[in-house]
Amino acid sequence: MENPTTISASEFEDRTPLLDKPAELRSAAEEDGFLFFRDFLPREPILELRRQILGIVERHGWLKEGTDPMDAIADLPAIAASDRQEESLKSIGVSRDAYRDIQCLELFHTLPHHPRLIALYEGLFEAAVFPHPRHIARVLLPAPSLAATPPHQDYIYIQGTHRFWTCWFPLGDCPVALGGLSVLRGSHREKVLDVVYARGAGGKESILCGKDYEWVQGDYRCGDIITFPSHMVHKGLPNRLGERIRLSCDLRYQPAHEEIEEKSLVPHFGVAPWDEIYRGWKSEKFQYYWKKESMNLSPWDASLLQSKEKIC
Repeated sequence: MENPTTISASEFEDRTPLLDKPAELRSAAEEDGFLFFRDFLPREPILELRRQILGIVERHGWLKEGTDPMDAIADLPAIAASDRQEESLKSIGVSRDAYRDIQCLELFHTLPHHPRLIALYEGLFEAAVFPHPRHIARVLLPAPSLAATPPHQDYIYIQGTHRFWTCWFPLGDCPVALGGLSVLRGSHREKVLDVVYARGAGGKESILCGKDYEWVQGDYRCGDIITFPSHMVHKGLPNRLGERIRLSCDLRYQPAHEEIEEKSLVPHFGVAPWDEIYRGWKSEKFQYYWKKESMNLSPWDASLLQSKEKIC
């Protein structure tokens, strides 16, 4: 039996008018389980990060010759050839070498500390905020083996406190057809759900049998963000634009001094140690910033990622 969820044709509701009304903002978050903001971040640093990442994609030979790199037009034969050699394309979208180059970008690690983001989560948590240093870049090449990210809760991959929130935003305009993020309104009230194996990033899908919620999706503009708590079910939409590459960032924030799992303090996918990532940076301001905190480390629960039988 198919899961009885539906797709909403409506756009996300822009919650920008509530930014100076923190009590109403928290109420909206509790009601829907997510918050969407138009033009929340300045376009200039986002487009500069896009330029830097696409420069790396171009150096690895995955952009179509003769096109503007900022248009992110893929060289499909070159990507198909890499797909046959690089297992990592199935999970992180690019090769390990390319992802290491992306993780070394200073702007990729400093943008998550933007004052508007910190202020947003201070209001939601009513407490000091700790941004996780393990940021995730999604550079989704249109590779034959790459599937859209299946429906899942972030908690099973992050763990630590249940009170962390994810922030997702595209690096450039991202219409639905390019494959943005869709959220399952109201699912944040669920406990940690059992999972089954699935293709796509993470390799696990939340079991939603009998859950009657509504999928919500919409077009994103450069500067928009969507944010939600750790139990919110969400998924990536398929890229239907063929040659276009979709770029986005996943960030995590939590109340400072609450428990955190140790892997949230190391670079994503283990592509390089911090000293290698920091080599060549212009500023030390955001290097090893968590070492100034008294971190409350929590154990990893591997059982949350064990596949169960899906019976609907």
